[in-house]
Amino acid sequence: MRTLLLGMGNPILSDDAIGVRLAAELGRRLPPRPDLDVREECSVGGLNLLDVLTGYQRVIVLDAVKTAAGVPGDVYRFSAGDLGDTLHLTNIHDVNLATALELGHRLGVPLPRPAQVHVFAVEVDDVVTFSERMTPALEAAFPHLADEVLEQVEALLAAGWSGFASRVNP
Repeated sequence: MRTLLLGMGNPILSDDAIGVRLAAELGRRLPPRPDLDVREECSVGGLNLLDVLTGYQRVIVLDAVKTAAGVPGDVYRFSAGDLGDTLHLTNIHDVNLATALELGHRLGVPLPRPAQVHVFAVEVDDVVTFSERMTPALEAAFPHLADEVLEQVEALLAAGWSGFASRVNP
């Protein structure tokens, strides 16, 4: 089974770079595997994700998330199957991951099933400031976050894909 480790985000939008930075760090630290491809930087969304995910049976997405009550540095784990469909579609960039996968499957595109797409989302603070540095709190937490996510990704790669929806660190 081919697996893609995918760093999502924009490396020049402060905390939005967390997925890109984590993918680069994990790519350096994971032992080489013939069944694992690492794409450190992906800043596309919507239906454009279909081109990135085509041909993979499993995907691990590293990304940023901003919730109402979250604390920067919290890590959430979930599968694409846990996401709802896009409710209000005005253009192809509004399509979320779950909707893009569903449409791709209906069109016969060789994509992973939603249960085989796992997301590690790191709670962030600032995703609008142009900066190549993350906020001080996230920069300080990065070494620990990288260790934590690496451990979880290694376990996922070694043991399979079950029991996945959970918050990693409260």
